[in-house]
Amino acid sequence: MGQKTKMIVDKDFRLADIDDRLYGSFIEHLGRAVYTGIYQPGHPSADEDGFRKDVIELVRELNVPVIRYPGGNFVSNFFWEDSVGPKDQRRKRLDLAWRTVESNEVGLGEFSDWCRKTNSSIMMALNLGTRGTADALNLLEYCNLDTGTYYADLRRQHGADKPYGIKTWCLGNEMDGPWQMGHKTAAEYGRLAAETAKAMKAMDHSLEFVVCGSSNIEMPTFPQWEASTLEETYEYVDYISLHQYYGNRSGDTADFFAKTQDLESFLHSVTAACDFIKAKKRSRKNIYLSFDEWNVWYHSTDSDNEQMAAKPWQTAPHLLEDIYNFEDAILNGLILITFLKHADRVKIACLAQLVNVIAPIMTETDGPAWRQTIFYPFLHASKYGRGTALTPVISTGTHDTSQHCCVTDIESAAVYNEEKQEVTIFAVNRNTDSDIEFEADIRGFADYKAREYLVLESDDMKISNSATDSPVVPKNRTDYKMDGGIFTAVMKKCSWNVIVFSKESR
Repeated sequence: MGQKTKMIVDKDFRLADIDDRLYGSFIEHLGRAVYTGIYQPGHPSADEDGFRKDVIELVRELNVPVIRYPGGNFVSNFFWEDSVGPKDQRRKRLDLAWRTVESNEVGLGEFSDWCRKTNSSIMMALNLGTRGTADALNLLEYCNLDTGTYYADLRRQHGADKPYGIKTWCLGNEMDGPWQMGHKTAAEYGRLAAETAKAMKAMDHSLEFVVCGSSNIEMPTFPQWEASTLEETYEYVDYISLHQYYGNRSGDTADFFAKTQDLESFLHSVTAACDFIKAKKRSRKNIYLSFDEWNVWYHSTDSDNEQMAAKPWQTAPHLLEDIYNFEDAILNGLILITFLKHADRVKIACLAQLVNVIAPIMTETDGPAWRQTIFYPFLHASKYGRGTALTPVISTGTHDTSQHCCVTDIESAAVYNEEKQEVTIFAVNRNTDSDIEFEADIRGFADYKAREYLVLESDDMKISNSATDSPVVPKNRTDYKMDGGIFTAVMKKCSWNVIVFSKESR
């Protein structure tokens, strides 16, 4: 057994209130995310609007507060006017990002209706690639205003009497990426984003804006892109975006689990860039982080590229349908823990994506919807990770991997939900060789006892779920000790652990 890990959790060690939007997600008009994903008229579970009720139930189970829409790369050639009004009058469009055909059968109004069914809200992405400020203003008027003017009246003509009330807007998507339609330099993008946000705030001063950061940490312009963009936009925006995906092409599980060290570096670097511009502008305002694309993504990349090259201009083809295994779920748990450790600056995060496309929820076209392995860490974090993020004191062993050194054996975060009188510890034993004894001292929470201990455990890192079989599901463990405010258990190697404490009633 590896070195013992000790953790002290106290209600006075408060880091920050956790924004519920940390558990957001993402739906893009890509592959089968929309068509045969959330929407399939004629499916046995379809409701009166054609939305799959089995998918709605799973999204509700995850309790996703905000969903970024409609892209993604898709948004940089998105003509929002084609997605509203009578369906039989909507134009089909070529989607240049994914080389498919968009029917626009599901558009802005339909997606807004679906979000209401799932108890979610829209985080709207603007096309600042092939379009610009004027189109953004028209869309804002259509969505949010009740002014008796052209686009507000047009929304009412389309059957939506009340405004959609979209609060958070993304000023484009990955505008630093050469793959993006309308790719721009930092100076070009920064000026456009600033002027767009300024104009939209003049129309609705209550809006929040997310400005595009680097598409990933490997971009050659990182982190100068962040600094240059914020030079132009600082006064008008509230968040800067971060995107990052992880993979394990080498099959090195230990090093795969260490990749959240790179995530830590990414977060620190972007925060430093934000604070540099804050100091340079002598501002009192903080820019917060919107990590609005994150996940494991590598399983399907090669076949996707082949399909888009060989069979372009299909409607809703099978694209980015990664089938996730056990180790992917562990990595996602590590990412969620990292976000909680930075809850003072990371306020929005969107698991990319939600249904079928690199997603926790999969559907069979005429069959069931089912939960991938990565469904469960997200479910647990969304359910138990709301309230106040604490800064625990942790003592744990370390190990080296092929590409990382001094990797902590156990990564952990703690959350205090004062309203529910609940404390939750999230922990991953990412040591691939040893089980580790874990001790948590929660004596700072008088009369709190362990109520539930949920785990994902497996000796097979490559095992996955399917529509017919789900070998990777959470289990309840009872083989722990709770004595005098000290919790003790043996955490299995390569495991996801959720320990929920609640106050005893007297």
